[in-house]
Amino acid sequence: MFHMANDSHLFRDVPSEGLLPLYEGKLFWHFDHRFASYEFKGVIQGKGGRGLPETPLEKSQDPSWLVTPRYWVSRQEVESLVEPFSHKGWLLAFRKTTSAKLERTIVLSFLPRVAVGDKAPLLFVGDTISPELQLCITANLNSLVFDFIARQKVGGTDLTNFIVKQLPVLPPSFYQPADVAYVASRVLELVYTADDMQPLADALRASASPLA
Repeated sequence: MFHMANDSHLFRDVPSEGLLPLYEGKLFWHFDHRFASYEFKGVIQGKGGRGLPETPLEKSQDPSWLVTPRYWVSRQEVESLVEPFSHKGWLLAFRKTTSAKLERTIVLSFLPRVAVGDKAPLLFVGDTISPELQLCITANLNSLVFDFIARQKVGGTDLTNFIVKQLPVLPPSFYQPADVAYVASRVLELVYTADDMQPLADALRASASPLA
């Protein structure tokens, strides 16, 4: 959505009305859009000072707690880029920076409708695919079997688009009603942990309270 260098003139250092948080790949993990936060920058050091500590458990258990990004971007700028592809109140992103040597090669998560940097490319599955099937697809992409296949393809430190297009994803037609009911309900428990994912829960007619 936004290149962290070329689009830096659009970034703001402090939040204000009309701005959305700019998510980077390091802020999320499998099914978890609140994996890390710049709020805790400096708690531990690593990766040349660029690393972020994992979110403390007490924060993860608070559905009202939101990630603090490094930058914020105008909502208008975000909507101009997302609107042509999706009208839903959430996004689906993966970590671009990876390696076959890491613990996991594929890291995918649902995000609120926010700004996203170039190290967190977005996947748009189309408005014809139901939210329930989107949850199933996410489970497929985050599975250990899919991860094993992906790590055979990745030769560098980036999960590039041409590699993503080669990976064997189960089509929506694969899932029978019983499969959807089983998988979607469990994935929802993993991703609907905060108030900012309410649009996804509403689309699924799920519990009114996050499942933190």
